[in-house]
Amino acid sequence: MHNQDTHSGPSFSLTNRLGRLLWGFTATILFTYSPKPLHFWRAFLLRCFGAKVGKKVHVYPKVKIWAPWNLILEDECGIANGAILYSQDIIHIGKKAVISQGAHLCAGTHDYNTKGFILVTKPITVGDYAWVATEVFVHPGIKIGKGAVIGARSVVNKHMPEWMVCAGFPCVPLKKRNLVMD
Repeated sequence: MHNQDTHSGPSFSLTNRLGRLLWGFTATILFTYSPKPLHFWRAFLLRCFGAKVGKKVHVYPKVKIWAPWNLILEDECGIANGAILYSQDIIHIGKKAVISQGAHLCAGTHDYNTKGFILVTKPITVGDYAWVATEVFVHPGIKIGKGAVIGARSVVNKHMPEWMVCAGFPCVPLKKRNLVMD
């Protein structure tokens, strides 16, 4: 962190803020208005800004990304229109994982017990073959296990286990996911 007091100045360095400004222009002009089928183009733009992007990744044009250099997108994962990747820290999306429309992965928060509301960032990991459904909110520091399904509009504030269907506010494991993998 650049600053420990959010009342007196920004939490991130000038370099970080300038990078996000440049990304904002690029995202607005070249990313957001690119045709839906041009996944390779958006992957290229993300790589230009430091994202680690695997093969056959599908990031749709209306995805909002805070800092691409904090993204790791494994092979064949998909991020739907309207998803928000608030990548103040690393967000790692596993192989063949799906992030549905309106899902919000938030890797930053503030410590309300400190005088300056210090920014706290923690990485988020979504395991291979997992599905984060429509309008799910994922808190900072969360790990969603391999093959887990997080039901629509859930709020995930604890780690979720592998191969489980989970849902609710707060999100809890409900039942085993039975899926035959290739």
